[in-house]
Amino acid sequence: MLKHSLNFKLSQKLSPQQIQLMKLIQLPTQAFEQRLQEEMVENPALEGSLDDNNESLDDYNDNSNDDDNYDDYDNDQIDTGDINIDEYLSNDETPDYKYQSNNYSDDDEDRTMPMQAQVSFHQDLINQLNTFILTENDREIAEFLVGSIEDSGYIRRTIQDIVDDMAFTQGVYTDEKTVDRILHIVQQLEPSGVGARDLQECLLIQLKHKTPTDSVNLAIAVIEKQFDAFTKKHYDKLLQKFDCTKEQLKKAIDEIEKLNPKPGGSYDSNSRMVEHVVPDFTIRIVDGELELLLNGRNAPELHVSKDYQEMLQTYKVSSDKSNSQKDAVQFIKQKLDSAKWFIDAIKQRQETLFVTMNAIMYFQQEYFLDGEESKLKPMILKDIADMIGLDISTISRVANSKYVDTPYGTKLIKEFFSEAMKNDQGEDVSTIEIKNILERVIAEEDKSKPLPDEDLAAMLKEKGFPIARRTIAKYREQLEIPVARLRKKM
Repeated sequence: MLKHSLNFKLSQKLSPQQIQLMKLIQLPTQAFEQRLQEEMVENPALEGSLDDNNESLDDYNDNSNDDDNYDDYDNDQIDTGDINIDEYLSNDETPDYKYQSNNYSDDDEDRTMPMQAQVSFHQDLINQLNTFILTENDREIAEFLVGSIEDSGYIRRTIQDIVDDMAFTQGVYTDEKTVDRILHIVQQLEPSGVGARDLQECLLIQLKHKTPTDSVNLAIAVIEKQFDAFTKKHYDKLLQKFDCTKEQLKKAIDEIEKLNPKPGGSYDSNSRMVEHVVPDFTIRIVDGELELLLNGRNAPELHVSKDYQEMLQTYKVSSDKSNSQKDAVQFIKQKLDSAKWFIDAIKQRQETLFVTMNAIMYFQQEYFLDGEESKLKPMILKDIADMIGLDISTISRVANSKYVDTPYGTKLIKEFFSEAMKNDQGEDVSTIEIKNILERVIAEEDKSKPLPDEDLAAMLKEKGFPIARRTIAKYREQLEIPVARLRKKM
């Protein structure tokens, strides 16, 4: 039997404008610039330029224009008779030269940064292959093997899989013996160790490329015959197996530790050297007081296109309001509404970024004036959200992807957030300080007898930080410090 019933439910939904604003707030400076350029391409009614100078909040307020309020637009029917043209006409008297790209003199500082043209990792390997004399069939196999190399420098596939894949996808029919022979040619390429199928083979390739010495030969024997004992740092077993002295084994292990376990990663790190972080904020100390500046690239000069204003002016003075003109005005209004909303969203983004960072700066005032990490206070997202009356998710969006240039280096904002722990005197201490102490304790330990987590917990307790062993393990993992067994050295 069918029944009708009424259900009442209270729900909250974000408007498309609010969602877009949240996305804008989350973007770091470089991504924001890209988003801005995309919007200016999509909406011809929006024009502007980027300012490379930093601005304080006072500058931002002085430069802000009080736009008239406007209603949300839609893409349905618009009654052109209700449009107040004056709302879309700007009294902006900014000189035209401010909007030109060549408004500089020869004496101006060159702000452009030269960028190095990069050759991809795999293309570099292909270029090296060109120095080898190979048959056409062997070259096809070699290039396929290079294409199978991961960014870390390894080939994680079996020879049989490669043979089958080449037959099905490339129409190249070969056998495992041939592929294995060509693989040894690929493994001669630089960086040394590339093309290995596992860590053991990677280390062996690099060792065999070294000039033979007693230490290198012993290192090859260790990796080739006792790799498992080496990874578990069973040094007594290695001393007994190879009948060598501790000094000889130490020199062999030193040779191994100089090797690169991810040969492809070294190429990536060289490529990333040309990348740079653009700070979203700058904190300065002026006469003993903190001063916060917002990167001017986050505060672009945006305005409505003069061409669109002239179109509306022409419609306003025209006596002939034809249907075609009304359609044009409808299109212009839609673009202008979109441009006005975007400009307003940019202003909200600027204000949100500044207010949030300003609260963080004064919360951690002692640190920014001194630079001593021990003065970082425990601070969570809720602390800042309560100070400025914003949602925790908004604070998170600002902190996770923004950088601040301080007198002590460029820092990721989220690094200033930490939980609190009680010391033996009942005082709140930042977990950042505890991690720094733990890191120093491990750095100063006897590497021949590294301290297990229980001993580390006991040492921190002596220093006034009663922490459980499992908490020590958690902090150690966050610091990417291995367990005691793997920290052991000769």
